[in-house]
Amino acid sequence: MFSRTCHYALQAMIYIASKSKDSSNVGLNEIAAELSIPKHFLSKVLQTLVKHKLLVSMKGPTGGFSLAKSPSEINMVDIIEYIDGLDIFNQCGIGFKACDDENPCPIHNEYKEVRFRIRLLFENKSLEELVLDVEKGNSIISLP
Repeated sequence: MFSRTCHYALQAMIYIASKSKDSSNVGLNEIAAELSIPKHFLSKVLQTLVKHKLLVSMKGPTGGFSLAKSPSEINMVDIIEYIDGLDIFNQCGIGFKACDDENPCPIHNEYKEVRFRIRLLFENKSLEELVLDVEKGNSIISLP
């Protein structure tokens, strides 16, 4: 559903949020190594999030990345919007460009409902909630 870039952005933001309790910056090398994401690619992804004020970037020996806001204030849809855009929540499930309420494709009405529920999920899930789920063991992933 989302691009690989968006998946990397979501994973990195969850990782950084999990480290935000330490109130220290998280280095690019650490994030890339822990999440198995190519460093140069990750750097570009994170700079996009800095540009859109979801992250803060610091240079130097204690540099790295930190959240620009509290994890409770950043929802998954915020990240998706800046990386892939929100068109994914309006596109036809089959890919017809002319598909809409007046000219529906064969799955339009059912897919419209699914898209709506997925968008609500991403709008209502904060980074804080995701990190808490991981910490409680309610998730299949674990963060170091």
